[in-house]
Amino acid sequence: MSAFAAKGIIAAPVLPMLPDFSIDWDGLRSYLAWIAGQRPTAIAMNMDASEGPALGRDEMLEVVRVSRKAIGGACPLVSGLIVGSTADAVAFGRELKAAGAQGLAIFPPFPTFLGNPVPTRMIYEYHKAVADGVDLPLIAFQFPKAWGPDFPPETLRELVKIPQIVGLKEASFDTTKTVETIDAARTLPRKLGILTGSDTFILEAMIFGCDGALIGFACTATAELIRMHQAAAAKDFPTAFEIWGRLGPLARYGWRAPIRDYRPRMKEVLVMQGLIRHAAVRPPQLPVDDAERAELRRLAEHAGLIAKTGQRAAA
Repeated sequence: MSAFAAKGIIAAPVLPMLPDFSIDWDGLRSYLAWIAGQRPTAIAMNMDASEGPALGRDEMLEVVRVSRKAIGGACPLVSGLIVGSTADAVAFGRELKAAGAQGLAIFPPFPTFLGNPVPTRMIYEYHKAVADGVDLPLIAFQFPKAWGPDFPPETLRELVKIPQIVGLKEASFDTTKTVETIDAARTLPRKLGILTGSDTFILEAMIFGCDGALIGFACTATAELIRMHQAAAAKDFPTAFEIWGRLGPLARYGWRAPIRDYRPRMKEVLVMQGLIRHAAVRPPQLPVDDAERAELRRLAEHAGLIAKTGQRAAA
């Protein structure tokens, strides 16, 4: 097993699609080359941001194969592992590894893990089976508390016994839970990287003590988030807050309720940036309307991700 550190910015890009909702493979190659060129810690595909739950198994395997080639050796490739049972997790995890995945982000097997509390034994045994059967670096995934699973301190103390688990994506979107998780991680017998997945308060989570982010918002502002994390780690808070002051309004608008709509919202921004060709999302997901598109443009301009309207006209 070749490990990588669960720290810094792990980008979770969107998956470019054509108007007929098939995957835009050429668009994926060019888009991932752009992200990889900014040298994130890793790139994570087959995540919720890349519409993993809407993909077939063959598509997910091809996403890994194409992504690995597009990234080259710039950074490791992580794949989401989205299945419903332990045996399936081990079998499909092996297929993802054979296709080129260099790490796995372990989605909870819904609906079994739906709601809280989820027994610590069930969480541990699920992750241990994947670790024993696949032998890749693993990132566990803490969802919002209403969905589950919640990882209380006693669960983290069990999970850290699995050497293949290198980090936890803390995506509770709850500041109190984030702080509780960071505090619990500090008491563990070995380092477990805590990566925020809460796009609405990325910088604040880093200041609380997160080691970085495994984040969908890095689909668009990759370099800016890398600089922000570097500034926060160096305690250069004026620089970090200047960057987040520009990016934060777009992140909070993109990931506002209903949170499921962040994918079409961010695809619209990427089209404005010229990074993907279409904002298509796979049904039953719906596209944004004209009013939302206009607000996304305004916020993307404020973030410095696209030129302002007047500047475009002058050019």
